[in-house]
Amino acid sequence: MFPSYNQPIREYEVDLFAAQKKQHRSQVEPLAARMRPRTLEEFLGQEDFLGEGKLLRRMLEADRLSSALFYGPAGTGKTTLATVIAARTSAHFDQVNAAAVGVKEVRVILESARQRLEVSGQRTIFFVDELHRFSKSQQDVLLGDVENGTVILIGATTENPFFAINTPLISRSQIFQFQPLSPENLKKLMHRAIKDPERGLGKHRITLTEEAADHLAKICDGDARRALTALEIAVLSQVTSAEGACEGGCDVVVDLAVAAESIQRKAITYDADGDVHYDSISAMIKSIRGSDPDAAVYWLARMLEGGEDPRFLARRIVISASEDIGNADPRGLILAQSAAAATLVVGMPECQLILAQAVIYLACAPKSNASAKAIWGAADDVRHGRTIPVPKHLKSAKYKSAEKLGSGVGYQYPHDAQDGIVRQDYLGVDKAYYLPTDRGWEAHAKAYLEQVRRIQADEQ
Repeated sequence: MFPSYNQPIREYEVDLFAAQKKQHRSQVEPLAARMRPRTLEEFLGQEDFLGEGKLLRRMLEADRLSSALFYGPAGTGKTTLATVIAARTSAHFDQVNAAAVGVKEVRVILESARQRLEVSGQRTIFFVDELHRFSKSQQDVLLGDVENGTVILIGATTENPFFAINTPLISRSQIFQFQPLSPENLKKLMHRAIKDPERGLGKHRITLTEEAADHLAKICDGDARRALTALEIAVLSQVTSAEGACEGGCDVVVDLAVAAESIQRKAITYDADGDVHYDSISAMIKSIRGSDPDAAVYWLARMLEGGEDPRFLARRIVISASEDIGNADPRGLILAQSAAAATLVVGMPECQLILAQAVIYLACAPKSNASAKAIWGAADDVRHGRTIPVPKHLKSAKYKSAEKLGSGVGYQYPHDAQDGIVRQDYLGVDKAYYLPTDRGWEAHAKAYLEQVRRIQADEQ
């Protein structure tokens, strides 16, 4: 259709070359962008909330979406799902990246949403990618319109929303936690890409070996974008180096060697101030507590390779030695303290040897938290119970006139007894805080305390 003589030439030119420009853009877009799912049926993963009959799918099928926060690691489909929602919803859809806009641009979008709702009754879905990049004050700008329903907010974030997002926004939103894609889903996605002649690599005759697919699916840690990028490199590097123009497409084999070369060393996802930091140290401590040296040393390596401060790890290892091993093996604390001191002297990378030795020893040691439970119980009584006065016979008698006050009167010196044990009240109430186990050295402590009680009972 040609324009009238009154139509601006610029508008005509845009219409004329729009398809060509779109084609050019598709040629330079990376494979991961071209293969982005367009429908719920193409979307892979997140079955916990997007599977048949699950909450988010029911909301989308009924076109009853409420404000939501998409939380999870990169490459798991947060932005992709937002674009799928945009394609199927009857609401108007606006999208911004929090790193690229400020409060002024957000206010313009919100004002347009208000006008749209008043004039046509159409609601607006406002997708904010990397929402955690908004400051708390910037997030507050969204509150009013989210609360009164002017906009349906979809915020995507790689940060824990309970740390990075304002509490009022969280309370008004449904949180959907995205998980890394399974290896099966990643392989399905790669096979889909090599068969698609329009958006994918299907114009070439590609053979992706099972070993290569398994390697890429495993090493990409559930990141679809990373898997597709590696596949594209593996294919295009061979197409580019092939002789001739490869008319009609090239014959390409992506085997294990090619896949390994294309992915190189994987980037370790580790944020020393975020979820991974807390989750990884939690996993290491729980592996020590669970007597699994293999898991414990893996999580230690994960943190060290991710750039964690070895001093922090040393401190946590010392704490674990007392809390989880305790008197079942008192040498554990000695070794952990030595490892902490050596870490300060040696530093990385050699201190990883020292930390690994300590972690493995503690994981293999007998376990008891009896001493930890003893101090926790005593501290709780101190905070919440009646303050117990020091019995008079236990008070200091090292000062003049102490005897006149009764301090120290009646105290029995245990070393004067044949067994080193006397019947004497040391607390003033009948309370047992330390309950030793039968594990490791603590079994000896338990046997000794039982002997003490028998001797004291015989003195009655």
